[in-house]
Amino acid sequence: MIGKPSLLMMTAAAASFSTLAQGVSIASEVTAPKTRLGSAITQDMGRRDQDAARRARTLDLREKAARATEERIKADLAQREQAESTAAAAPAEAKGASEADQFEELARIYQAMKPAKAAIVFEQLEMDVQMKVAQKMRERSTAMILASMTPKGAAALSMALARRGAPARSLIRPMTGSQSPRSAMR
Repeated sequence: MIGKPSLLMMTAAAASFSTLAQGVSIASEVTAPKTRLGSAITQDMGRRDQDAARRARTLDLREKAARATEERIKADLAQREQAESTAAAAPAEAKGASEADQFEELARIYQAMKPAKAAIVFEQLEMDVQMKVAQKMRERSTAMILASMTPKGAAALSMALARRGAPARSLIRPMTGSQSPRSAMR
């Protein structure tokens, strides 16, 4: 009964031996020591991989920094636009208040000066500024400065104040019987 092995059985046995031999040879190559060239190639490839990973991290960090900077710039721009819109909403109120404070300060300065010296400087100002400062001054101080001004300057300021509705009594200095019109203007 045991007879001759068939050709099919012999081919199957040869194929299994061949597969086994192939597996052994692959296993022996993995555990076999590498040559210097093989190790140099492996090290070089490792370095390249590390350098590529480092470059990728650097690029990623740069990209994140650029995004953060862009966001800060956008936030700063939005804040500036909001501040400008807020400032544009009430420029007349702020400007009017600051001008009023400015003219009140000038009025206090001129009232503190001697009238003759204040008149010399006061006449050099523009008429609009003269009017605004004179309106903020006390009546007595305004009268004393007007008296020390040149007749032409005093008349011009008086007319300008009269047009603006300033009280007339603050512009006219009463004369006594012994004073001439010219001495009253000084």
